Parts: sequence; structure tokens; C-alpha cells
Amino acid sequence: MTDPKIHAAPTGPPADILVIFGITGDLARKMTFNALYKLVEVGTLDVPIVGVAIDEMDDEGLRERARESITSCLAEEGEDFDEKVFRKLADGLTYVQGDYKDPKTYEAVKKAMGEAKTPVYYLEIPPSLFGLVAKSLAEAKMTDGGRVVIEKPFGHDLDSARALNAELSEVLSENQIFRIDHFLGKEPVMDLLYLRFANTIFEPIWNRRYIDSVRITMAEDFGVEDRGHFYDAVGALRDVVQNHLLQILALIAMEPPTGGSDPDPIRDKKMDLFKAIHPSDPSRYVRGQYDGYLDVDGVAAGSTTETYVALRLEVENWRWGGVPFYLRAGKAMPAKTTEVRVIFNNPPRIGIAGGAVPKADEIIFRIDPNPGACILLEAKEPGQEELRPVHLDLLFDEQFGGEPGPYERLLGDALRGDPEHFAREDMVEASWAIVQPLINDPPDPEVYEQGTWGPESAANLPAGHGGWRKPWGSEPSPSRV
Repeated sequence: MTDPKIHAAPTGPPADILVIFGITGDLARKMTFNALYKLVEVGTLDVPIVGVAIDEMDDEGLRERARESITSCLAEEGEDFDEKVFRKLADGLTYVQGDYKDPKTYEAVKKAMGEAKTPVYYLEIPPSLFGLVAKSLAEAKMTDGGRVVIEKPFGHDLDSARALNAELSEVLSENQIFRIDHFLGKEPVMDLLYLRFANTIFEPIWNRRYIDSVRITMAEDFGVEDRGHFYDAVGALRDVVQNHLLQILALIAMEPPTGGSDPDPIRDKKMDLFKAIHPSDPSRYVRGQYDGYLDVDGVAAGSTTETYVALRLEVENWRWGGVPFYLRAGKAMPAKTTEVRVIFNNPPRIGIAGGAVPKADEIIFRIDPNPGACILLEAKEPGQEELRPVHLDLLFDEQFGGEPGPYERLLGDALRGDPEHFAREDMVEASWAIVQPLINDPPDPEVYEQGTWGPESAANLPAGHGGWRKPWGSEPSPSRV
């Protein structure tokens, strides 16, 4: 069981109703309905749900939409549909149709909420509407005792993030705002924290004395596809580096969370880590664009939006001073994988194996697909006086079985009032500040062929530290080269 002392303090009592703005949108169809079904299935969702959107629909229409979404998601997951579970969910679903700009919409929502005292409002709507809906809820006197969950992106640069936070803070306190990023709800991401701090063997070597460098890779084996209009305004840096990869970096590099009187120990330590990261350097930043991106529907003619990024960051503190952190993310790569690779210093030449210099040991944490961990070591080649690499693998599914989905986990946390896996205002602004120099002064994107590991110049970024490794899962066994 998780020690409750290392979790952020709940922001209030458990919710007694969930109100979802944007219930007819794509996110609800692909993720939210299925997450709600799973929460009912495991017995952790027992509050009514009010859906709000502009589409003409009644309660039964919303329930039918939910059924179609859930059956489709379960079919993809290879799971059976349970009518009893769905009926329990459907019986608590009601629908309010209205324009978010119309005060009458909020009066109708208030009526549908009945006597609820601790609502959770989930805004599955475009970011441009966050401030409007939050302000309208406050004007209708519906925010007292409530929490507001908003989807990313939280701005598109540092200035816009500050503006959004300022707009929300006019009508909400920070402990009422839950900034949801599905990546933080992934069990393998949470595992990083526990693998680091629940195992004594890591702490003595988790520092600049023993670690040469850290590599974080997020690769996708598909392109932008039908998301050209959205993606062209965002790009890889904003889409996954500023949020997902920096959160992974924080979990790998942060100091241990403490108990005692600190009400928010994990997010406080993440924030300390972000403060220690040296501002990003555009001269250590590579942007790429896969060949064929400009032909995608919705992509502007001559677009310079990047579909690949690679960068080097430095953490200026006692633990990590001088250890480079290399981050890369891209589309149309040879494999779909997300991993962290911690590379240790090379041992010295020794008087075995013909005086060979052993290769550096490595620890790999794979987040996706097939989450797990792997330790790469040197061993003796059978029958010869030579060294050979060996790998010790742990696949979490084999040890633990299935895991809850990220939206299932995060919606459950929001309903309980647990903010630990949500982004805090200062963390959002700090992460934007880290990448802002790259936004201000971006190099031109270099074209790379689909199915490759990005532009050739990206290979030079970690050249002094052994180059990039092929990710675990992109080949039969983990690789050092």
C-alpha cells in the first residue's frame, strides 16, 4: 500500500457530482466515457454525471452516445461489455444543452446539479474557453466548494501560460484548479517515482559521481495523419517536450519527497528540480520535419513546424552538475516507444578479458509499450576470455497484471480531491521557461526520411557521451549502440 504521507493533501471532501463540459467531443468519445465505465466497474464512481454541450440532444441520446463509445473502446481492448456496469453509469447520466457564452446555460446546469455541494467541473473544451467557463461558473455562484479540471495545453508559451493562470486565478484558488495531463496518469510514469525511492540500491549511485548521462526518448511510428490542422500550430516541442518529457526528467532527477509538515512533497520537489535546470540553449537543439509532412491536409504551405526535436539540458545542482540530459521526440520513427535510459560511467581498463575496457552499465525504464525495466551489464562470454553484454529484464504486466488507464486514474483522483498527479501553476510556468529560449530562437527544421531516427545532425548532439541508443523494444534485445 502506498504511504499516504508522501501524497499531497486533499483539497477538500470527495466530490458529490461530476459536470463535464464538452461531453459530446472527441476526447469524451475516445477516452472519457470508457474511463467512467471503468471507474463504475471497480466501484470508485458513485456520483451523478451531468454532461454539457451545445449539441441538440436529450438524456437518452447522451446515454446512447456513451454506449457506442464504451463498446468501441472495449472492443479495441479485447474486453467484454457488461450491461449491468453500463446501466449503473447510464442511470446517473443527464444532459444539459446550451451555449457556454449564455448565462442561462449555467442556470440549467445548476438546476441539474440539485443539492450538490462539492462538484467537480471537467472542461473538455478548447483552451480558449477555459477562462470563459470558469468565470461564468463563478458568476453563477457555482464554484464554492468545487474543483475545476482543465485539459492541456496550458498556454502555448510562457506569456500565454501566465495569462491563463492569471485569468483562472481571478475566480478560482490554486487548490481548486486541477490541470490534467493524461501522461501523468500513466502507471509506468508513476512507477519511476517508486522504483527510485523505494529501493535502496539506487540512491548511492544516483548522482554525477556514477552517472555519465541520461537519455529520454519518445518516438512514434506514425505521422501527423489527420491532425494536420491541430499539429501544425503546435509542433513536437510544445506537444510533448514542455510537458511529458520534462515531467519524466523531474521524476528521474528530483530529490526524495519528504513527509512531515509539507502538504505537497512530490510537486514541491519537482518544482525545485525545474528551478535547477539551466535555460535551454538553442545551439544544443535540433529540429526536424519528416519528408511528406507538408503534404498532410491542414498543414500550411511551407510550414516550418517541427515533427522531431532533440535537445540537451543541464541540471545545475550538487547531485547532477555536469551530467547532460538528452531529450528527443519525433513522429514517423522506426518504432513507437517511450523510455528513459540512465548511462553510467565507463569502468577503467582491467586485467581481465585481455585488458578490454568494459562498456558502461545502463538502466532502462520503458514507459510504452510493454512497460518495464532493464539493467544492462557486462559478463563473461562462455568458453572465452571475453566480455559480452547481458540484460536483466522486468516486464510489469508479467509481474502485476493489468493497470488502470490514465484518465481512469486522474478522474478518480480529481473526484477524491488528490492533486498529486496534476500540474501546479508554478510548475507549468517553470517548464515553459525552460523551453522558451528554443521557442524564441528556433533553428530551421531539417528534413528526415520517414522510418528513420531523425535528422543526421541530431546524432551529433550526444556524440561526446556515446551517441543515441536504439530504444528497448525496437529490436529483439536492449542495445548499447
